[in-house]
Amino acid sequence: MLRIRWELLLMAIICWHRGHTDNHEAKQSLGHVTVVVVGGTGDLARKYLWQGFFQLYADEVGKGHTFSFYGGGLSPNENGTTLLFGILKELACPPELSAERCALVKDQFLHLSQYHQLKTSEDYEKLSQKIKEQVGQEGMVEAGRLFYLSVPAFAYADIAEKINNTCRPPPDTWLRVVLEKPFGHDFASAQSLDKKLSGQLKEEEMYRIDHYLGKQVVSKILPFRKENKKLLDPIWNKHHIERIEIVLKETLDSKGRIQFYDQYGVIRDVLQNHLTEVMTLMLMNLPANLSNSKEILQNKLNFLASLQHVDNSNAVIGQYQAYNGEVQEELNKTKDYFSLTPTFAGVLIHVDNAQYEGIPIFMTSGKALDERVAYARVIFKSDVFCVQDLNNVQCKSKQIIFYLGHGNLQYPAILVSKNLFKPDLVSSGDWKEVTEYKDVDVLGLPLSDYYIQSPVVPREAYCELISHVFFGRKDRFISAEGLLASWAFWTPLLESLTQVFPRVYPGGVANGNLLNFKLRGHQVAFSHEAVVNVINPGAEDNFQVMQGKYRSSEMVSAWAQELVDRLASDLLLAAEEAIREEGQFHLALSGGSSPVALLRALALNLYTFPWRNTHIWQVDERCVPHTESGSNFRSIHDLLLQHIRIPYFNIHPMPVHLTQRLCVEEDGGPTLYEKEIKKHVNASSFHYILLGVGHDGHTASLFQDTKLESDEERLVTLTESPIKPHQRMSLTFTAINRARRVGVLIMGKNKHELVSQLSRIKGESSKYPITKVQPKSGTLIWYIDYDALLG
Repeated sequence: MLRIRWELLLMAIICWHRGHTDNHEAKQSLGHVTVVVVGGTGDLARKYLWQGFFQLYADEVGKGHTFSFYGGGLSPNENGTTLLFGILKELACPPELSAERCALVKDQFLHLSQYHQLKTSEDYEKLSQKIKEQVGQEGMVEAGRLFYLSVPAFAYADIAEKINNTCRPPPDTWLRVVLEKPFGHDFASAQSLDKKLSGQLKEEEMYRIDHYLGKQVVSKILPFRKENKKLLDPIWNKHHIERIEIVLKETLDSKGRIQFYDQYGVIRDVLQNHLTEVMTLMLMNLPANLSNSKEILQNKLNFLASLQHVDNSNAVIGQYQAYNGEVQEELNKTKDYFSLTPTFAGVLIHVDNAQYEGIPIFMTSGKALDERVAYARVIFKSDVFCVQDLNNVQCKSKQIIFYLGHGNLQYPAILVSKNLFKPDLVSSGDWKEVTEYKDVDVLGLPLSDYYIQSPVVPREAYCELISHVFFGRKDRFISAEGLLASWAFWTPLLESLTQVFPRVYPGGVANGNLLNFKLRGHQVAFSHEAVVNVINPGAEDNFQVMQGKYRSSEMVSAWAQELVDRLASDLLLAAEEAIREEGQFHLALSGGSSPVALLRALALNLYTFPWRNTHIWQVDERCVPHTESGSNFRSIHDLLLQHIRIPYFNIHPMPVHLTQRLCVEEDGGPTLYEKEIKKHVNASSFHYILLGVGHDGHTASLFQDTKLESDEERLVTLTESPIKPHQRMSLTFTAINRARRVGVLIMGKNKHELVSQLSRIKGESSKYPITKVQPKSGTLIWYIDYDALLG
């Protein structure tokens, strides 16, 4: 075919220009690669992809492959051809090419490119036939086919099916399909998409692209850590690192992208993918071999598995003031419509391993901010106290910065404070040490206070990644397991934010300190009160905490957050009183969803609550190992115990797992726990027991048909739940009713019917076990939020 002859001619000319060739290279040139950009006339293709494929062609022409390039789209061939060549003619010359050679390469690239409508299965079948004819007529051997899907994610499965059924290359020929984010909307949708795609394509054929992994600085994070391993190993841990910041700030708004952006928001758009990948490369275990893709991907998975759970207590969100108007305009919404989609987010992350335990990782991104900049930095603790000469380099902050570009510095670089160490050059061939400093500061220090490394020749991220796809390198792409692991981490936070109103900010420099946020224990909150607010206050702002009577006992009621704060405050008072009188405070916590919000509130009081003199007991436990997510003790551990300083001997989990068996009666778990209670708790009377109530009226693990009459003095028993896991261990009503104080926490609109039913019942009812909670000499207090009380 004429197009391939043109390419062979160009290869000969380029080899002549280089002044050498050999027979081996000539034989290699018979391998033919077909590139198909589906969505080839779209915005992404116009801005980045065709430039990347032009760079690939310029790099590889004459080295053993011939090429064909197709821009595919839904438009008819006449219209699509005009659009495609309008894009291709604007391509910039790679900087390493002379003007003469660039003109030659670009002319040939245009000759090798054409538009092909790709709408139906027949269109894909025609394309496959065309490729076979081209290769066959020239006597070429087909090396592979590269499909780049620059289309919305909802079209992936359909296109993958068409490629699989009608456009696969011959056996022993590779197929590589590049997929652009977003890969799903949450864990379930990502899992569904993966299942659909894996039915059509093999995992080794899919290249899920995150263009941040193609950024030159990001690609050098692991090599930098490897080159400087001896210097970093002693300080790359919780004993020396103060905090880690991963930041992407944008000055642009979302105008023109609202259709996409309002479905995804800043967390899905940036944090779940780009910034998570950067964090992973910074903190994952170093692979023994940096070119071993499987080892790198496995180490990434191991790190993602070590991240602690995050929810709305670990995040702050905002929305620039003009955003809602843009939504109303572009999505044709009415003037009273208000979008909750965040355009700014700050998230606090912790790692659950010995190396990084306790180090706060701040991840933040937003639109309409004061500057465009992206960086990740590690700030180290200072071990120097400067009496004078505070400008001495040893007195300044110590940090390593992976600077992705823009901002004050303008170019990508790795910066190391001179008071840390002088790093080895990350790559001697294509990176350089910067020794001429501009008169600017970067994150608090003048440039002269850093050792700086930067790429010799800047390259676009898409150019780098397209080259990696061509060579079949998967270490800079997202695996199916890695994708699902990332979504598993971020989905709980996204779900917990669905009804949270973002803080409204004006945009740009006018934001001032409005978006600054601070640590509160293991949680975060905005540092300053909002001064801009377009959200009308709801009814909750008009209610304070109210007290009254419920079922002849005390009742405290408020909106959820105020109610939990009040309960935490009451627990603190009870603890201080018990410690004054007896030196210790014995608190028994129920399982289930009711105490979750309280445990988080208590974790915030890690400095004021007398944890050293507090004993934590369980009211009930599921018969599962304590390490499993369904364990009540695991919940107490994750939400509270790991955040506070409490003596090991003051923690009393229920012994449900004995002799490698779960809740077997002859193992005597209830008897063991009862003995422990009698040993530590004066008169077996807990100072405070916190209970919840199920929809059927059960409390702790005491259900409607629980039989306890045979031994009314037992403090602990095994019970059967109507829902899985069926086997439980629980304090009995005897133990509960001996307590000095019993609090019953009921929250949520779904409990309104239960609250109404219980209010009509006088005394005990066998149908509702909670009615049997009647402390003999202690007090019972009901904590009911307005949603449960008022419906």
